[in-house]
Parts: sequence; C-alpha cells; structure tokens
Amino acid sequence: MSTWVDTPLVLVALTGLLLVASSRLTRCIRIVAFQGALLGVITVAVHQHEFLARPLMLAAAIVALKGAVFPWLLSRVLREADVRREVEPIVGYISSLLLGTLMLAISFRLSAQLPLPTPAVSSLVVPVALFTTFIGLFLIVSRRTALMQVLAYVVLENGIYVFGVGLVQGTPILVELGVLLDVFVAVFVMGIAIFRINREFDHIDTEQLTLLTDWMS
Repeated sequence: MSTWVDTPLVLVALTGLLLVASSRLTRCIRIVAFQGALLGVITVAVHQHEFLARPLMLAAAIVALKGAVFPWLLSRVLREADVRREVEPIVGYISSLLLGTLMLAISFRLSAQLPLPTPAVSSLVVPVALFTTFIGLFLIVSRRTALMQVLAYVVLENGIYVFGVGLVQGTPILVELGVLLDVFVAVFVMGIAIFRINREFDHIDTEQLTLLTDWMS
C-alpha cells in the first residue's frame, strides 16, 4: 500500500513548492486543482484493498469539488476581477521557495518526533500533511491578493485532510462529506466576497483594504 500512496503524496509536496514560486494566479488555480485531484487518488490508494463504496464516493466528491468546482468558481472570479498576477507579495518568490524548502525539512524533522496514536499508512503522510498545512498558512500571510488567500485556505484544508485520511480509519462518510461541504461553502462565500470587493474598489489587494478609513467632511 505504501508504494501506491507515496507517489501522490510526493506530488502533493511538489505542488506546494510550485505554489510558493508561482506568480500567475491562473497557474496557481490549476496547481490547487491538481492537488485536489491528488487527494482523491490518495483516498482510493489508502483503501485500495477494501473495494468499498465509501472511499470511492468520498474520492469522487473530492475530485469533483476541489478538482473542478473550486477551480471553475475561482477562475470565474479571476476573470471578473481582471487580475493576472500576484505583483507585490509580502515575501518574494525566491525567498518563498527557500522558505518552502526549509518548511519541508522542518516537517520531516517534526514528523520524526511526533507521537502518533495509530501508525500511518505511509511514512510520508505526516511530513507531507504538515508541509501542506505550513504552505497554506504561509501563503495566507505572505500574499496580498484576496484570491490567492482563498487558494491558501484550500491548501491549508488539504493538509489537514491528508493527515486525517492517512491516520484516522473508519470515520463516518457523513462526517467527511460534511467537512467537505463546509469547505465548499467557505470557498463559495469568499469567491462572492472577492467579486463584490472588486466591483466596489476596483482591486482585490487586501493590503490596500487595511488602509480604509471612515470618510469625514
């Protein structure tokens, strides 16, 4: 089982490094969509010997939402906002890539010292989950564009999902689908918020929004 799970886990880690080094928002959306599809593959690989409808349904829901619906929604918001790049991130792209590599090393270091209640299906589950979570948090605080911060939120949730699917066995499918529905609602609401912000202020730069003050005559 480990071999089947390791390959998509490695690809998930690579998508995290690609995200921190990418400035084009369209490319970032595609990377996150690919990462979401990989989560579906990981779900099936973890349960490959069971042949149950539950993991197949969950994998299909993940691929449909994170691999298709989320990218479509965010791509539509991107077209309406008429923004193509993250022009001036708080942390530059070369520095981000270096920090991403450092976070990957730290994730492996922490995973070796982290006590686990149950053994993981692969030795890469915990470090990749930690790394993906770190990447999501890093992108939230280091990028100015609201759309990029929404993508970072999805990446953060992807890291949490990898941790859960690799360690927790037997979680009811209604709980897993409920969490997935919460993420869908959050992304949907944030997409609408970005669209409204762009119509009102002609930009989606969150740094500029922090400078807003009440108008005084």
